Amino acid sequence: MAGMYDARGNIYIVVAPDAVRASGIELPEQADLAAQTREKWGLSAIETFCAWAPGTQPPGSKDHRSDGLLVGPFQSAPPYDLLIVNTDGTLAERSGNGLTIFSQSLSEQGLMPKEGACLLRVHHDKADAVSPVETTVIPAEVEGVHGFWLDLGKPSFGPQAVGAQGIEGVLLNGGDVSHVAPLAALEPAWSRSQFVRIGNPHCVTLVADAAALPSNEQMREAPLAQGLLRIAYALPTGAGAPCPAGVNLQWAMLESEGRVVARVFERGEGPTASSGTSASAVACAAWSVGWVAAGAVSVVMPGGTAPILLEESAGELSRVRLFGTARLMG
Repeated sequence: MAGMYDARGNIYIVVAPDAVRASGIELPEQADLAAQTREKWGLSAIETFCAWAPGTQPPGSKDHRSDGLLVGPFQSAPPYDLLIVNTDGTLAERSGNGLTIFSQSLSEQGLMPKEGACLLRVHHDKADAVSPVETTVIPAEVEGVHGFWLDLGKPSFGPQAVGAQGIEGVLLNGGDVSHVAPLAALEPAWSRSQFVRIGNPHCVTLVADAAALPSNEQMREAPLAQGLLRIAYALPTGAGAPCPAGVNLQWAMLESEGRVVARVFERGEGPTASSGTSASAVACAAWSVGWVAAGAVSVVMPGGTAPILLEESAGELSRVRLFGTARLMG
């Protein structure tokens, strides 16, 4: 069984492990082993489930009909293991919209607990991060909308948090941020960035006005597309600089109190309409330089607005929560 879901313009296809195997792909029975052997099956799974059927790709659309593939669950009861497969066949450590979609799929299958929390465990093969990455999900209703709160845990900041190399430090509003030379070379206004890890690595570039925010269309066109791909993607697709394992890129602008506008270029995927973990990283970066206070923060992306809750303790962010909803398409 496979279903396509939309969460704030971020589209994933959910497929059960048995359905992957039924398609002729040799997917191991255990999620941890499947993650370690993804080079043998990742791209085949993407092409089998995410490729456009011949003659159906709309003009100007992305190369695949979804932003990735969610494989799982590997169990019939929680906690649930899953894999997040990018369209280049690599694995992601965490995806806020992906986990929202996966939670909605579990709910529709009667596998999501009706009360209390459900633990999701994302397995991956990144050497610089612990696997699996765990996320607690709680069904909830916000302003009459059914969805899920995702507990993303405590963020960490700075180049060391994401394994960035050769980074210079600067100050912005009294907060320590970084100068990422490859980004500033593409656009001088992109001179101040904050690295954030929320289970996966992010580089949030802080800009003063909307003119410095790249559009998704611009990020798909040469030469900007090639420049961003070299920064965001690990070798051999990109340059793996400044982060050898690659990094998700965001741009953020403070629009008003508690409201930040953002753009996203994902490692392994490219420009996307929205991203839950990217929105969470943007909110954290905004807090780190004093743009927003702890509490409710809205991050506005082309695909929609993500409600974020930041919790602070002793002058540090102690927890980040993301609210998301998803719908089955077609």
